[in-house]
Amino acid sequence: METTEKAIEVLNDLIEINNDRIDGFDRASKDLDNVDVDLKAVFAKYASDSRKNSQELSQAVGEAGGEVETGNTASGTIHRAWLDVKATFSGHDRKAILEECERGEDAIKKAYREALSEDNGLSAQHRELIAQQQQGINEGHDAIKALRDSQL
Repeated sequence: METTEKAIEVLNDLIEINNDRIDGFDRASKDLDNVDVDLKAVFAKYASDSRKNSQELSQAVGEAGGEVETGNTASGTIHRAWLDVKATFSGHDRKAILEECERGEDAIKKAYREALSEDNGLSAQHRELIAQQQQGINEGHDAIKALRDSQL
């Protein structure tokens, strides 16, 4: 695969997983009780962060001459369906929702780590963008994990 095509594919994969993250946090927020305004604010922030990530990645794809993906990953769709089932059985339990959010954060962390592998044909500019976004993703993961751990 040509280097530019590979880079566009990597960028589009990150767009899709950011879209999954947006949908996941939106869904998790809806599953919370009204008293959980603290978590709703956290989830809204991370969904907003991923909207910004998707916009930046979309711009990079366009500048590279590619067509921007607008959907979600197949695994993200499966993850959201599992979250729906879990919420039904858990009674919208904070800890259960945070556990699922952490699982989603693990997935996006892995996607960013894999995107930065040397064989993905990314330009220095793309690598810098992804590394910058990765920092925010890692911080989000750690915050969600800390919130989950505080529910013990």
